[in-house]
Amino acid sequence: MTSAGARDPDEIDDLARRAQAGDAYALEVLLGAVRPRALSACRSVLPHLPDAEDACQEALLNVSRKIGSWHGRGRFTTWLHAVCVNSARSTYRRLKNQAVPADPTELTATGPLERPDPRTTSVIAGTRLDLLEAMEVIERDHPQLVQPLLLRDVHGLAYDEIAQLLELPLGTVKAQIHHGRKLTRPLLAADA
Repeated sequence: MTSAGARDPDEIDDLARRAQAGDAYALEVLLGAVRPRALSACRSVLPHLPDAEDACQEALLNVSRKIGSWHGRGRFTTWLHAVCVNSARSTYRRLKNQAVPADPTELTATGPLERPDPRTTSVIAGTRLDLLEAMEVIERDHPQLVQPLLLRDVHGLAYDEIAQLLELPLGTVKAQIHHGRKLTRPLLAADA
């Protein structure tokens, strides 16, 4: 084990395999060991700490529920990144939905219904907000492009790691990222 309780990738993978086999203690240790990495991954999309913490908590719950879907071919931490990206996007969607009242004429005891605007309650403004908005648009017609693009351009994963994680040929991943970038550029330029 490395210093300060941090675990190396082989130890993380071993814990994940043991957790998959039903070892509750290994799952508990695994979740504690990967929490800082999961929070960092969530903060790369949602830099406002409370929002990132919500997404991180969701990601760790998903890890505990769906650990069986990690196939063990790539590093557990690569799979964890994908889980974190999805959780951060879910948290963003929830914030976005909270920002728009279902009925703008709805009144509360103190006046019109007010909901937090994720542009101000979360520091997801600027390019990250624009990127998440663009991903929402692209996902409607091309859902297969979103995850590879976020894993590459937000999380900086290598193409081969993404291919392994998504169980796709390397050429397909490169093509999806290229096509996703091509569709994203005009959406980001429209917001500028």
